[in-house]
Amino acid sequence: METKKGYSKIGEFKPIDLLACAAAREVNDGEIVFAGTGLPMAAIMLAQHTQAPTAVCIYESGSIDGRPIDLPTSVADARCSYQAAVADGLTDVFGQLQSGRVDVAYLGGAEVDLYGNINCTFMGGPTGKRLTGSGGNSDIHSLAKRSVLIMPQINQKRRFVERVSYITSPGWRIPHWPDKEWVPKQEVYGSAFKGGPAAVISDMGVYRFDEKGEMYLDTFHPGFTPEDCRENCCFKLNISRVKGETLTPTYEELDLLRHTIDPEGIIIK
Repeated sequence: METKKGYSKIGEFKPIDLLACAAAREVNDGEIVFAGTGLPMAAIMLAQHTQAPTAVCIYESGSIDGRPIDLPTSVADARCSYQAAVADGLTDVFGQLQSGRVDVAYLGGAEVDLYGNINCTFMGGPTGKRLTGSGGNSDIHSLAKRSVLIMPQINQKRRFVERVSYITSPGWRIPHWPDKEWVPKQEVYGSAFKGGPAAVISDMGVYRFDEKGEMYLDTFHPGFTPEDCRENCCFKLNISRVKGETLTPTYEELDLLRHTIDPEGIIIK
């Protein structure tokens, strides 16, 4: 199908399209990517169809370098193993993490804080509301060289906090036991240190982390302002380094998402 060239305009794409494209652009060619169910699967497939054709995807349930024809419904879908180099189980794929082979991983959570710590265990601390728990979140965030967090934010500023109420997965600064002083993650991990969060992609903007491991606004999505992004955080977000608006999806990317990657509309509805 022939597509128009260039970047789409407001009204020609949906927020989910922009999220998928922004996430896909975090992948470089040749990298090993760890992806879970949902939007991360669409993002890695889009990256493989565009700027990163030789990127290798590891699906959390056990397949390595699968090349599904279209979007699987989950990481447990048999389509994840189509043309895969390895179709095994959790032990093998998490072994790739522990061996330091994973370049970038996609994650989400209930809360993220100023330092990229993730909470998906308790809202309000151990006496608060119980959530789903870590699953593989802690391993992935701890052992990937960098991670990309995909988080809702519009009207949900409680998800962007100065300090998460429970650290499920460590970011750039964490409390060091037993005195609980907050120190750089590398200081605690020592030789086991691999990296940390590289970006947080929300439905309002793209956030990154500075030399001190603190979150700042990199780009804001069309229809919002830097001030909107700061107002939807529970801490004083640094907006002094903002580059401008997030690039909208290209017409090629939209065509790939809708007709090649997710023709069934599993994610891109």
